[in-house]
Amino acid sequence: MKVDVLEEHGYECALLGLSLSYRQDPDRMPAVARRLCFLGEGHNKYLESIAVWLDMTAPRYFWQQFDTYRVGVTKQSESTMHTLTSRPLSPDDFAHPIPANYLDYLNGLIAANDWEEAKAGVPESLLQRRVVCLNYMVLQRMIRQRKTHRLPEWHLFVERVLEGVQHPELLEDEGRS
Repeated sequence: MKVDVLEEHGYECALLGLSLSYRQDPDRMPAVARRLCFLGEGHNKYLESIAVWLDMTAPRYFWQQFDTYRVGVTKQSESTMHTLTSRPLSPDDFAHPIPANYLDYLNGLIAANDWEEAKAGVPESLLQRRVVCLNYMVLQRMIRQRKTHRLPEWHLFVERVLEGVQHPELLEDEGRS
């Protein structure tokens, strides 16, 4: 699995918006933003103004859980219909090893351009790449809900996001579990 932060925008604009409620100079807002970021109830709505684009490659079983997060998230992905039969599959196309004879079977379907059967037979560990756009509010919720999840891919996701974003202190409250 791969998770890379491509871009991040909106922090300064979010703080400007936050400053309107306090009638204060936006330069004084980082401390206020930190104090409000985990309060919820609308106090942290400024987090929705900080956008993050991620480049992710993950197995289909991860994407099934990731797709739970629909509000505030847009995704563009490799099309299974267009990419599955574009070339033979290799062991590197899967998060977990699959038996060689099964890989040969899938590649036979691909060679025959039997897209429907190949798609129906591909294991859930097939890696799929997506570019995902979301905001700090969604990331904070994901981190809170998934950082102790039993699926190891969520641990990697949380780690990589916190390493890659510009303001991780707004996403994970070390005092909360």
